Amino acid sequence: MRVGDGGAVTVVLVKAGREKIRYPAEPLSDDGVRVSVRAPWAADGVRDFGFVRFEPGDVFTEHFWRDRWYAVKEVRAADGSLKGWYCDVTRPALVSGTVAGGPAEIRVEDLDLDLWVSADGAEVLRLDEDEFAASGLAGRDPEAARAASAALDELEALARAGRLPGATG
Repeated sequence: MRVGDGGAVTVVLVKAGREKIRYPAEPLSDDGVRVSVRAPWAADGVRDFGFVRFEPGDVFTEHFWRDRWYAVKEVRAADGSLKGWYCDVTRPALVSGTVAGGPAEIRVEDLDLDLWVSADGAEVLRLDEDEFAASGLAGRDPEAARAASAALDELEALARAGRLPGATG
């Protein structure tokens, strides 16, 4: 199913079998493989990672793939300035419903690994590898753990080459 233009779509992030966050987004495009949406910062308050702050007013342009083990999120401040890209390693996105035929939903399972790329591309940070190791995924689902690790390596290589999918500047 494809997400249509107009209307709304709900993004659902699942972690360790539980819904972590759910938020409305504006559909931008869906080519059958990649779905792109735009949404304001959906969490409460400010989240300061040290290398970037996500805060009310920030806008995320998010790209989800049905065939890739990651999502790429372009992050802009309220004034439109680019903060950078936050990449989540996830299972491929599951898209259900269509805007024309009812509520659309994009559901992704967060696999703990993340990558941050600064606006100028100079800073590329691998994140949460300790959480990934502690998650036990490698023991429960070794194939998924290998795919997740490969996805993080792929994202890092693409970011360092200035070819991060969905990235604009």
